[in-house]
Amino acid sequence: MAAAKKMIRIRLKAYDHQLIDQTAEKIVETAKRTEAKVSGAIPLPTKKEVVTILRAVHKYKDSREQFERRTHKRLIDIIAPTQKTVEALMSMEIPAGVEIEIKL
Repeated sequence: MAAAKKMIRIRLKAYDHQLIDQTAEKIVETAKRTEAKVSGAIPLPTKKEVVTILRAVHKYKDSREQFERRTHKRLIDIIAPTQKTVEALMSMEIPAGVEIEIKL
């Protein structure tokens, strides 16, 4: 085993918390099936963006609407991955709407 492959860190980001949890569960299950130790899915702080917009364009400044967008994040560490683990993770289907960042 190469020295660079001691640990794989996977960060997931999504707007839908159910979708990110399903994806994280699938990654953990795949890694455990290939006999690697897994630490995670650790929930990281959710980023909340709030935008306030006037309902009427010209008049009525007191009438406003607020919209928010939440970005959910998860962290998964795969400790001592095998070659099978890396291949299984690379061939895995990840649903649209989930951003994945992998660090070796």
